[in-house]
Amino acid sequence: MLNCKQTSQLVSQSLDRRLSLRERIAVRLHLLICKYCKRFSQQLLAIRIGLQRMTKSMEEDTHLNMPSETKARIAKALEAESK
Repeated sequence: MLNCKQTSQLVSQSLDRRLSLRERIAVRLHLLICKYCKRFSQQLLAIRIGLQRMTKSMEEDTHLNMPSETKARIAKALEAESK
């Protein structure tokens, strides 16, 4: 069984890479019993979704006074960071 530190590390890593089946099962089991790690996982997901929305908003915002190439580069960098 994972402890909270191991679980939070794996939850964070899951944003950057696909966890193994064993890791995914262990994380899910821990999240079932630990409300604090579950909340942490939900917060990370909310941050990721927020960054994706912000990226999309930046791409569509015509009031930003910067070239579209610059907006696209920033959006791409933010998207890469959130994956």
